[in-house]
Amino acid sequence: MIKLAYCDVSNLDLDKAYESLPENRKEKVKHFRFEKDKKLSAGAYLLLDKLLKEENITEPVFKTGKYGKAYISNFEDIHFNLSHSGKLVSCAISDAEVGVDVEFNDPSIDLDIAKHYFYNSEYESIMNSEKPSDEFFKYWVLKESYMKYTGLGFYLDLDSFEILLNEKIRLKNDKNNLKFSLFNVDEYKMAVCSKYSVDKYFTFSANELL
Repeated sequence: MIKLAYCDVSNLDLDKAYESLPENRKEKVKHFRFEKDKKLSAGAYLLLDKLLKEENITEPVFKTGKYGKAYISNFEDIHFNLSHSGKLVSCAISDAEVGVDVEFNDPSIDLDIAKHYFYNSEYESIMNSEKPSDEFFKYWVLKESYMKYTGLGFYLDLDSFEILLNEKIRLKNDKNNLKFSLFNVDEYKMAVCSKYSVDKYFTFSANELL
């Protein structure tokens, strides 16, 4: 089982959102200085809560692993991952490990990032593309979804593994037969790494989270 969803939280009513947040999340949201970041933090939790409730999972107890990946300690068979960028939050829940990433497709991105931090073949693919910035973000969200899947995040070097963008997206020398799914969402790219292929996602309005 796997579910993927995203939400534009730019119009999220923070006052109403606070009413739906547990105390520890309220405190986390309040620590953010800017309203945009408050909405992203609140919206990410509310989107996760919505997906969990659809699976009849209530009162989850959240804990954090060694490298910072959150998990639900009282539902060991349910895994989740969150991401946000710009005005979007995304969430994936599954009965197996999962990683998700969403990024604004910024055409002004400095492609030297890929030169210095990506695999050489990935950088060459980006620079030979008709739309280098678009190609960059394909690799970025796919690579980060894998890093988050492993639970290591940025403790795993970006150039320590290679993503192959052929007819089938895959990790080179992958022994676990991982599946990667890549989506264009307006001006954003979203990717999921899991043992499952994802062929659809759900979208919610900010009001639907309240």
